[in-house]
Amino acid sequence: MAGTTQTGTTVGEVMAELAALEDPRFRAVNEKHGDDHGVNLGALRALAKRLKTQQDLALGLWATGDSAARLLALLICRPKAFDRDQLDVMLREARRPKVHDWLVNYVVKKSAHTEELRLLWSADPDPVVASAGWALTSERVRKQPEGLDLAGLLDVVEAEMAGAPDRLQWAMNECLATIGIEHPAYRARAVGIGERLRVLEDYPTSPGCTSPFAPTWIAEMVRRQET
Repeated sequence: MAGTTQTGTTVGEVMAELAALEDPRFRAVNEKHGDDHGVNLGALRALAKRLKTQQDLALGLWATGDSAARLLALLICRPKAFDRDQLDVMLREARRPKVHDWLVNYVVKKSAHTEELRLLWSADPDPVVASAGWALTSERVRKQPEGLDLAGLLDVVEAEMAGAPDRLQWAMNECLATIGIEHPAYRARAVGIGERLRVLEDYPTSPGCTSPFAPTWIAEMVRRQET
């Protein structure tokens, strides 16, 4: 988030700028990933840098329901200004993958309600909501694992990941890999689960990028830690 400013910019003015940035080429690429906007993210970040932090404007942009406006809102808002219920409502409204991901990573993880929402969302029957809970669990596995039942998390992953819907499966797989990377005592089991379930084994991976297949991901990240 950039520094705070008061510019008097209106939602209508920003929406006009976003409309001018719309490019059908970007929209075609984004739609392949489930998103529904045609604004280049670099241009969006440049606009956010110019607007700086404006919580009221962010709320207005979010309320439009437009994906590009919501992404911009997440860049100019104050994460700590949202209460738990606001974030819960926003998460349930954020059905597009990029909006969902930015909300979790740029706002929820910086809020005072992360742990409460992690528990709430992880138990939700909606797999998209549950995926946010698993994303927050991966963050806690990495940064604050004390009190977590890592063996129990692996039990759930082993029993449910193979049959989970795509976005939930991806989030559970990230948690599996994170446990294997960050906690040597559970590494062999995490790798074994990945090898048995074969989830994301054939996922297309660009040259120079690490495969999301958990055994490969774990091995590569551990190698980097040891060099």
